[in-house]
Amino acid sequence: MAKRERVMRMSVELPLWRALAGYRVLTMLYAIGLCATAYSHFVRPWVAVAYYAVLVVWTLATLPRVANEASCTKRFLAADLAVALTGILLTPLADNHERIAGGGPTLPSIWTAGSVLAFALKGGWRWAAFASTTVAAANLVERGNPARDTVHNVILVWVAAIAIGYVVEVARASERTLARALEIEAATRERERLARDIHDSVLQVLAMVQRRGAVLGGEAAELGRLAGEQEVALRTLVSGGLLPVSRISEDAAAGAVVRAVEEPDDEPADGPVDLRTLLARYAGARVSLAEPGAPVPLPRAAARELAAAVGAALDNVREHAGADARAWILIEDEPGEIIVTVRDDGPGIPEGRLAQAEGEGRLGVAQSIRGRLRDLGGSAELISVPGQGTEVELKVPKGARRARGKAEKR
Repeated sequence: MAKRERVMRMSVELPLWRALAGYRVLTMLYAIGLCATAYSHFVRPWVAVAYYAVLVVWTLATLPRVANEASCTKRFLAADLAVALTGILLTPLADNHERIAGGGPTLPSIWTAGSVLAFALKGGWRWAAFASTTVAAANLVERGNPARDTVHNVILVWVAAIAIGYVVEVARASERTLARALEIEAATRERERLARDIHDSVLQVLAMVQRRGAVLGGEAAELGRLAGEQEVALRTLVSGGLLPVSRISEDAAAGAVVRAVEEPDDEPADGPVDLRTLLARYAGARVSLAEPGAPVPLPRAAARELAAAVGAALDNVREHAGADARAWILIEDEPGEIIVTVRDDGPGIPEGRLAQAEGEGRLGVAQSIRGRLRDLGGSAELISVPGQGTEVELKVPKGARRARGKAEKR
């Protein structure tokens, strides 16, 4: 059984959430250690002890909440920030005024930064700015006056939180871009695998039916002809060589540039189109198409007129050379012009026959082919040798544009 590619999404944030969980535990122990070393200086130590008891229970109980983005809900962030702000505002009740004025730590100390960082990891720099501003306001209320050390610490936390929040947003955008690239690569490999399977089975069967039908003749020959046409169409489909030119669409939400193959309905009438896509429909069991590996862009109106001229040439092959005649279409992309050659293996055109047909009022070659190319500023040259087939060479300059008035008359 063939193995299928599966894209596994990775999380660049997971190490940050794990680091945050460790940070909250370590800073909780640090805050308790600070309280223990200065326990004798507290005016109301029971306030500090009660707060630390709540802090220990809250920190350990909410470790699963800071395991990833999904579990860290908005309600939890609000409650966590409330615990931090409560500790800051309770500091004047527990500690003496001299220690606070001298720059002593608040009850939660640097544990408060963990709450702010949780906002940054969850919602990016905007959420981080909100949380750090709230903490800064609580610190200024607790100090009573904006001392230099207090302002310094507030600005440090504010800048650090916003920077981390911005880094998280960039990491998420990079993760989404990488995931999309992996999905595209997996889809491409799956398409290549399917193309190989189709080539090894379906295409070979269709080719065999075409050959056997030609040998048996009768209704089997018609069946073989249809099988040959389906083989060409299926081969073109799985090869993926005739896709429209990719357009760029910017996904601002994902923070990435994504190339999407599409052909919008509102594309300008004179917008470039790949000539290969218009001529591919003429390929079949009796018509072979040879094309460059790269797109052959032409203004839309010019490409359609050139394709119509090719169709008129093939109609002439079927009408005058017979249903069994073979034809070849060759596309050449030259620096200043596009050359399309249509050649067949029919009996050829007797000398003077085209002039006679034009004199009799049958203007298929004169108007359907040469007239179209003349309107485009190009040329059509017909070479025919009796018994050796006919060759029609169509040349169109790359900047060709049909006049609007002439386009509307046709």
